[in-house]
Amino acid sequence: MHTKYNTLTWNKVVKQFIRSEMSKKSVDYKELSRRLAQISISQTPDNLRSKINKGILGAQLLMQILLVLNVRRLDSELIQEIWEDSTQ
Repeated sequence: MHTKYNTLTWNKVVKQFIRSEMSKKSVDYKELSRRLAQISISQTPDNLRSKINKGILGAQLLMQILLVLNVRRLDSELIQEIWEDSTQ
């Protein structure tokens, strides 16, 4: 299958995008877990690390993470850049 549609590539994009947003906000996995708990989402730091490192998480958890990180807009240029880097 063409790399453009490779699931592993998109897993990398998810991982890098979330890590980038966490870095911008100076949030580690423990803090991310704490913030999620504030909106009644129970995820341990280790569980979050595992899911994010694999780039495999459900749409609901992705949206919850974006909410607690206060991501106001998805940066399509950043997503494109991460995707291009992942396909090389």
